[in-house]
Amino acid sequence: MTDDGYAGDVTPKKAWEILAEEADAVLVDVRTNAEWGFVGVPDLSELGKELVRVPWQQFPTMDLNADFAGQVAANGVEPSSVLLFLCRSGQRSQSAAIAMTAAGYGPCYNVSDGFEGPHDAEGHRGTVAGWKVDSLPWRQG
Repeated sequence: MTDDGYAGDVTPKKAWEILAEEADAVLVDVRTNAEWGFVGVPDLSELGKELVRVPWQQFPTMDLNADFAGQVAANGVEPSSVLLFLCRSGQRSQSAAIAMTAAGYGPCYNVSDGFEGPHDAEGHRGTVAGWKVDSLPWRQG
């Protein structure tokens, strides 16, 4: 466990490996409805798994989702499951991993660099690192 109170960060490729190897591993995408619809989502179909979508923050106000843990549980996620949290760049998902660890779930991992990764030199995402850059399966929302 990290000093921050969760299992740690994993790369998107390592997250894919965990999802493939661990029957109870679950990927929780904590981005907003708008991000899922316009940017895209991981496609876990070749693993026979479904992506769990629960926003960490509510669009457009970006207020914290007060029922985040309850909504994750409502998706059939068991407290003993291996949980991998994904957002745009790895910030919100880290907060979610910490919160769900504190709620008794886990191990909980943050997918570093998220779905789109950090900004490149021109200020664009999706070119430097992340799920899409690592050529992992995804589809438009």
